[in-house]
This record gives sequence, structure tokens and C-alpha cells, in this order.
Amino acid sequence: MTDRIDRKLEELGLTLPQAAAPVASYVPTVLANGMLHISGQLPFKDGALVTGRVGASDDGGVSLEDAQEAAKLCALMLVAQMKAALGTLGRVERIVKLGVFVNSTGDFTDQPKVANGASDLMVALFGDAGKHARSAVGVPVLPLGAAVEIDAIVQVSA
Repeated sequence: MTDRIDRKLEELGLTLPQAAAPVASYVPTVLANGMLHISGQLPFKDGALVTGRVGASDDGGVSLEDAQEAAKLCALMLVAQMKAALGTLGRVERIVKLGVFVNSTGDFTDQPKVANGASDLMVALFGDAGKHARSAVGVPVLPLGAAVEIDAIVQVSA
């Protein structure tokens, strides 16, 4: 599966980032009973954190399209964490669940559309094994002002 995933990343013009180190008192991943639990990942573009509130009309506002891209960047970081924890993406059997948190205004209701940025990438990379359950919720603020944060549960082989 690893060769296929690496080829797919290349086809999509994507490169896995270096797996991010924790910024507080937690670990990036926990492997328990065949499930890899991945802590929330933030979106980084060209080394800079994507910040702002989706739906805001001021200078800190993030468009739906930019938020979808931020979700995709979070998904790439999730895949990087999988590879760092497992040594190979070939051990990934299924993306079980994504938890998507969107820094959004109270009247913004398209969190599921934002989350599609991550969900679509998981399916593009892992095929049917990338289809997952999901939560997509709006929150008033995220760590460091991030626009999106995503965590995951992944079924893995021994």
C-alpha cells in the first residue's frame, strides 16, 4: 500500500511535511489495540500556520476555499504522523474517524464543506479504506489562532 500512497501523493503534487512535534503536554500519537489515535493537527503552509476565523468579514477572515485547503493541510499532517508512528503507511488498514474543528463565526454553518478538504484527501490517498466517520464542528477559537484543527483514529495492522 505504501508504494501506491506515495505514487498518489506524487500524482497529486503533494509532499508529506515533517510530522509536527507537540506544543504542550501530550504525545502526537497513541497506538492501542490496533487503533492509532492521532492528536489534533494544525494547518501549515510554507512553514507558516494558517490562522483566522472562517466566515469573518474582517482582515482575519478565512474564505470557505482557504478553509478547505487548511483542512487538506491538516490531513497531510495526519498522514505524516501516521508514517512517523508506524514507519510505513502500508500498515494503515482504515481511516476510522476524523474530528474536524473549524474556527468559525457563530453564523457560519458550512463546517462539513470545510471538513471535505480533509475527507476528500483521505479517500484520494487510501481509496475505500479512506472512507471514514466524521465530526465537523464550529468553535470560537483554536490553539494559536489556527483556522482548522483535525484529529483522527486509524485502524492499523500489526
